[in-house]
Amino acid sequence: MRRSVLQIAFIICVLSLAETAGAQTPAAAINHYQDGAKKIQKGDFDGAIEDYTRAIVLSSRLGNPRHSKSLSANGFAASTELDKITVIDPFTANAYANRGVARYHKADFDGAIADYDSALKIRPGNAAVYLNRAAALRSKGDLPGALNDLNRSISLDKDYFPAYNNRASVKLDLGDPDGALADINRAISLDSKTADPYYHRGYILFEKKEFTKAIADFDHAIQISPRMAWAYHGRGTVRMNVGDYPRAIRDFTTALEFDPGIAWAYFNRGLAYLVQGEEEKAQKDFEQCLILKPKLKDDLSRRIELARNLRRSGN
Repeated sequence: MRRSVLQIAFIICVLSLAETAGAQTPAAAINHYQDGAKKIQKGDFDGAIEDYTRAIVLSSRLGNPRHSKSLSANGFAASTELDKITVIDPFTANAYANRGVARYHKADFDGAIADYDSALKIRPGNAAVYLNRAAALRSKGDLPGALNDLNRSISLDKDYFPAYNNRASVKLDLGDPDGALADINRAISLDSKTADPYYHRGYILFEKKEFTKAIADFDHAIQISPRMAWAYHGRGTVRMNVGDYPRAIRDFTTALEFDPGIAWAYFNRGLAYLVQGEEEKAQKDFEQCLILKPKLKDDLSRRIELARNLRRSGN
């Protein structure tokens, strides 16, 4: 009854330009890159894909490795040298990587993976791209592939917090709660002010049946990020499993107020209503759950029967 969202790295590589250059210049490619970045931040993923595609096409046409030694570490010259800029491979790799981010957000996981593959062919040492490709692979159900990419990401950057955070989630999916706990503790040691690792650790502790500790971590995540819908869902799941149905229902309701697209919250709230004998409310939640995730139908049918048996038994 758990589905966490992995962190995605957005690669920032922006120059300040005084004016828009012609359609076939390096500066035009950079402008498209900048526009793509702005559109991703606004949630305009189609527009971002279009701009990054233009940046990639221009960059590929204009690339000239002979000038790479004169550029800065991120692949660009200083803005005062704009007339001398030649768009080269690091720029193109970043454009592929960010286009992959836009495609990932549109649930085009195959397209995202293809873009991450292209970015890694150009820059095989980019830990963030392995992190992002792992998220896409996990979304396709390829957990071993996702784990392999996160291992590679960490091998490139031993202190890369998002990689430990995401690897913990993947290890939990693979049935390794102890390995997941070690990774999430490492993530918290690297960044104790972010809500995500506490939320992930809450689910790990739930799997290990350490319910009191799990609730404490969900509480901590909510304290840091009061609108974190999945943290409320996680806390509600723990409360439902210990028989605290009224507070579980309140948590699921809050989760849905912040994110009405969480099918599992309807799934679980419906079961909690059912155990309490509120059949009409339960049925409405089950219907909404299946609208969002029709594939849950068989699992939901089994859980409904269990919930009814639980109510009849009085446990």
